[in-house]
Amino acid sequence: MNLLIIGAGGREHAIGKKLSQSPIVEKIYCAPGNPGMKKDGIQLVDIKETDHQELIDFAKKMAITWTFVGPEIPLLNGIVDDFKKAGLKIFGPTKVAALIEGSKSFAKELMERFHIPTAESKTFTDYSKAKQYIETKGAPIVIKADGLAAGKGVVVAKTLEEALKAAYDMLEKDRFGKSGRMIVIEEFLAGEEFSLLAFVNGTAVYPMVISQDHKCVYDGDKGPNTGGMGAYSPVPQISEKIVEIGVKQILEPVAKGMVEMNRSFTGVLYAGLIATADGPKVIEFNARFGDPETQVILPRLKSDFAQVISDLLENKAVELTWEKEGYHVGVVVAAEGYPDKYLTGMRLPEFLEEEVTVYYAGVKENNGNLVGDGGRIYLVEAFGRTLEEAREKVYGVLQTKNTVQTFYRKDIGGKAMKGLAEDH
Repeated sequence: MNLLIIGAGGREHAIGKKLSQSPIVEKIYCAPGNPGMKKDGIQLVDIKETDHQELIDFAKKMAITWTFVGPEIPLLNGIVDDFKKAGLKIFGPTKVAALIEGSKSFAKELMERFHIPTAESKTFTDYSKAKQYIETKGAPIVIKADGLAAGKGVVVAKTLEEALKAAYDMLEKDRFGKSGRMIVIEEFLAGEEFSLLAFVNGTAVYPMVISQDHKCVYDGDKGPNTGGMGAYSPVPQISEKIVEIGVKQILEPVAKGMVEMNRSFTGVLYAGLIATADGPKVIEFNARFGDPETQVILPRLKSDFAQVISDLLENKAVELTWEKEGYHVGVVVAAEGYPDKYLTGMRLPEFLEEEVTVYYAGVKENNGNLVGDGGRIYLVEAFGRTLEEAREKVYGVLQTKNTVQTFYRKDIGGKAMKGLAEDH
């Protein structure tokens, strides 16, 4: 099989690397991809992820068996619909199904209609009404841009001032453009967050192993939200029981609800959940793999990934087998200044160590060397029999590198470590 992946980040690098391990795969192309992927034999295609017609022409010309969509923008632009119209196989939700990520207010309506546990919330387009609501509810409170904002459109406001500023910036100052002209204000939920993803095909739901992402830019969960600074899997402080409830009360009803609303979902459904005292509740949905979660979840998949996707595309039932022992930890190395204006062009260190895997994201080539070209530049991932061992491998290797003009969090997986230590 010849496969095409759409996207350019670390998530797409991880998808490509995992697919390349399948004996039924011959060649993997990635459009547009990034030069770091070439280290894993992924062939880059110089076509933008928004150029549907060129991607369709390429898929036909290269006899691509099926295409896998990584990021949300092409999904919301209807790339799946366009490929299907052209008679091509593609894995991902249609434009109407991807709205579960594209509009937070739509996701809230869906959850209300199908009684899916989530935070109490209200939607606003008018700042004075939003202000009144915030002042009535008090802080802490969560302010979200309704549309896509690259993981940066959520403010967990600890104070009233912070909440009012976030709402004002989105509604009055156009901070996120069109994405923030409608905002969702919701109650703050206390508890441990975790990511529960599943392969979905209509009403069929095949859950993946859970992971925990670290959204805040600095150690100790300080600073603004980012696209994600690191992740680990499994998450020992979240019980099997909670995961089971998440599948039964959230993922399965959502899949069923989407079918009922004529928005049948095929692809990867991502539920960002929080384990509250009243059980798991939804924080957000994505219509695709998360980044950096993919880089710690896919290495745990024992089943043939390419075969799984092929079977789903043919409406066959699949059985997923996962690694039972050990931990995977991934740490993102970001450019100085991220998530705001960040530096580019810094030369990146070489990684020849066998104990780590590097997934590249915001990089380009300069005189044969990889240099930084994005906010999140690369992720270093390692496996360990214990969480401590996995963390030591990643941080041990990173400490030996010249990471000038970049930074990374030093506490990925730290909360779980603390929990494990308290249990013993």
